[in-house]
Amino acid sequence: MVTSGKGGAGKTTVCVLIGRALAKLNKKVIALDLDFALNNLDVVAGVEDKIIYDVGDVVEGRCRVKQAIVEVERNFDVIQSGRSFSDRVTGQNVRLLIDGLDRYDYVLCDCPAGLEGGFTRAASAADEAIVVVNPYPSSLRDADKVINLLMQYRLKSVSAVVNRVRGDLVAKGRSLSVEDVETVLSVPVIGVIPDDDVILSENRAEGGSATAIKMLAKFIDRGAGKVYDCESAFKGFFNRLKAKR
Repeated sequence: MVTSGKGGAGKTTVCVLIGRALAKLNKKVIALDLDFALNNLDVVAGVEDKIIYDVGDVVEGRCRVKQAIVEVERNFDVIQSGRSFSDRVTGQNVRLLIDGLDRYDYVLCDCPAGLEGGFTRAASAADEAIVVVNPYPSSLRDADKVINLLMQYRLKSVSAVVNRVRGDLVAKGRSLSVEDVETVLSVPVIGVIPDDDVILSENRAEGGSATAIKMLAKFIDRGAGKVYDCESAFKGFFNRLKAKR
């Protein structure tokens, strides 16, 4: 599951970018939109005009699973939510749906931010959780609450991805570092995505963001790895500035 402590952290964009990056590693990936209230996975993935059936249709038996699957690109599909919300979409039904998607290497669940019912539905069906957080105290506080709740579920792992990191501000000590985030949240940070304004049309990353997402996908696939260093390009620069003063 991909979630966050509050809306606006970029969890859906990160979910789609992870899906695309894993697909490029030749993994078969499907993303489920489990955010029934603010469902926009299809929009972020660029397939909103292709949606006919959704998660609710599958659970209610109005269509077969394969009819609700929409291809985004090679190796990457989605199933949207929200066209026909039903109280019958429970954690158990989501788990059954996921179990039926056994031809995929990864099932990414884009679930609601915060602690509402939809969050519980996704958490009860997931094996692992990624919490998307921004490097700000308010975002960390909300993420910490979510992580504490996630610890009550039988998840194999809970980790964090820090999104929209300004490397220049971190280097100057004006923004939280990865080490700060790990200390506050007490979970490993497996990915860092820079705030460099290169998340372009169709939510495809370029530049530093592309490198960061590739590193994150490899970390997820291998279970270990390095995270993108947003500070490295600025450390020497700011040290030289200080030396001139």
